[in-house]
Amino acid sequence: MFKPSYFAYLLAAGFTAASCATQQPLGSAATAATATAATPAATAGATAATADLARTYAETITQADLRQHLTILASDEYEGRETGEKGQKMAADYLAKQFADLGLQGPVKGSDNPYIQHFTMVRGSWADGATLKIGADTYKWLTDFYALGGQGFATPTAVQPVFAGYGIEQDGYSDYASLGDVKGKDLLILLGEPQTTKGTALLGKDGQNSKWGQDYRAKLAMATQKGARSVFFVDFDPNSNFAKLAARMAPYISRPSIAFKDAKPGTTRPTAYFVSPAVGYKLLGTNAQTVPKYAASITTAGKPVMSPFRPAKATVLAARKNEDFVTENVMGYLEGTDRKDELMILSAHYDHIGIINGEVHNGADDDGSGTVTVLEMAQAFQKAKAEGNGPRRSILFLAVTGEEKGLLGSEYYTDHPVFPLENTVVDLNIDMVGRTDKDHEGKPEYVYVIGSDKLSSELHTILQEQNKKYTNIDLDFRFNDPEDPNRFYYRSDHYNFAKHGIPVAFFFNGVHDDYHAAGDEVEKIEFPQMEKRAQLVFYTAWDLANRDKRIVVDSNKK
Repeated sequence: MFKPSYFAYLLAAGFTAASCATQQPLGSAATAATATAATPAATAGATAATADLARTYAETITQADLRQHLTILASDEYEGRETGEKGQKMAADYLAKQFADLGLQGPVKGSDNPYIQHFTMVRGSWADGATLKIGADTYKWLTDFYALGGQGFATPTAVQPVFAGYGIEQDGYSDYASLGDVKGKDLLILLGEPQTTKGTALLGKDGQNSKWGQDYRAKLAMATQKGARSVFFVDFDPNSNFAKLAARMAPYISRPSIAFKDAKPGTTRPTAYFVSPAVGYKLLGTNAQTVPKYAASITTAGKPVMSPFRPAKATVLAARKNEDFVTENVMGYLEGTDRKDELMILSAHYDHIGIINGEVHNGADDDGSGTVTVLEMAQAFQKAKAEGNGPRRSILFLAVTGEEKGLLGSEYYTDHPVFPLENTVVDLNIDMVGRTDKDHEGKPEYVYVIGSDKLSSELHTILQEQNKKYTNIDLDFRFNDPEDPNRFYYRSDHYNFAKHGIPVAFFFNGVHDDYHAAGDEVEKIEFPQMEKRAQLVFYTAWDLANRDKRIVVDSNKK
């Protein structure tokens, strides 16, 4: 799953942030059910015989087969499947072979392998010698400042920061309202968020941080929307230790980041610079006494107030070294029957974060678990088709790359779809379904479902009906809350489909201690839980693939 928020990272000291198994022949009861139902479900009110078909094929998704695939993909041999690296390409080849061996079609035209969608990215890393100068003072990289993302400044570049308060814009609160057009400008933004007189987040819910205080990326996304050239973030929290944080961040900052070779105009995010409090005071042209007074004035007013600061000019050099490389989405296609022009997508990302400090991060849960679930659903649907019970709608089984780098593979697919997006009925996305989070330890079987209520109330209802009918696990919808500070809805590949108005549901087990850590290994996967979650997705997919009418988009909560 895509890296966690900046503050979660601070707390966790890291971004804490073979061929397909042969299925046993159907027993006599299943054969009888097949004989009595030559076509799959035609409506939501399916017959008993068809309901038995759904169960028959769902039960071919087994713990043993999930384990078999996952033991391969999440082994050290695959080197953590980092985007663009050897292990990711090995995984792409493995998945393509599985789809081919199952008898699925390779739908990618013009590719050397019809199961693989190649595309070019740029891998960039920070060059040596980055500096930040304010007046006569020169500040050092990874001591006084560092940067994440963007293209930096390849030559010494003058910046005149515009102070944008906390960088927030929402109903009833806007730091941008008094700034005018900031397109092409460099913004200076405070980390954290305004507080109430009781010391809780002014814009939060139930005393919790809002997305603005939890995740700097929400502020960066807003700055991107406003057209900013760069953003300088500063944290004046007296309990923070910038030097210690910079040292802990260094191994991650030194790792290459990636971006599209031919990014669409206006989509490239500005570079996010993080500066020490000392640098922050210099940039603001103020001192340690003035900033708390400014924050207190916002608390009193309950809204943005005029800033007393007059930011200083600075000169920044932060060059990047770039190289092109190719990465791959992998897909298998199952053509439907009478409604074959309508498409359902079952997706998961198969990349992970590679080798860090000599340790292989195998990502068994994130997202080996989702990837092998897609493989097993492909096997189940293909088996149904081979026995005369294929789905009415077509299905694309889609394994995407680059999720850990910013949902890049799914973004590429939705910008370069193999099948028309207007014909795409739904995306069911699986990202981490093999573990248990702390909130559910010792509790009944569960899965978080995110986004199912955003665009289609019908999808939300279907999912719950299928669970009640077949799997009876606890469906936890808490992260559908628009004020969820974790912003999980925006952090996996389904979101790129939702942006295009395609209904989505995201299946997720929550974050655990091994999230983005070397301990995310196969032996910690809870295969009984994983099997039941995988079957729930299958039951939902079976209904969606076979009902008379495609689900209706009846809301706009992208």
